Amino acid sequence: MGIIAWIILGLVAGVIARALVPGEDPQGLIVTTLIGVAGALLGGFLATRLLDVDGVQGFFDLSTWITAIAGSAVLLLAYHLITSRGGGRGNGRRSGRRPRNWASRG
Repeated sequence: MGIIAWIILGLVAGVIARALVPGEDPQGLIVTTLIGVAGALLGGFLATRLLDVDGVQGFFDLSTWITAIAGSAVLLLAYHLITSRGGGRGNGRRSGRRPRNWASRG
């Protein structure tokens, strides 16, 4: 596949992965495309290594799209874990206020 086909595959796979993976999606179109392209490469690599099949057979092949979307979803989940505020501890917000019982302490 050519570079334009990889970009189109990455864009579409990234958008579909964003629709499938729950959570906020603060990234833009460029990051989505990059995650999609990297996900297509990751999905093809894993399909070749683990399942002993050629994950990227051609632009119009269904297995190419499935591996690209699956790889993009995995990378998108990893992206969410890395970029989430607070790292899963609490809701990630800081109000700057002290707790209510702080003033009552002697």
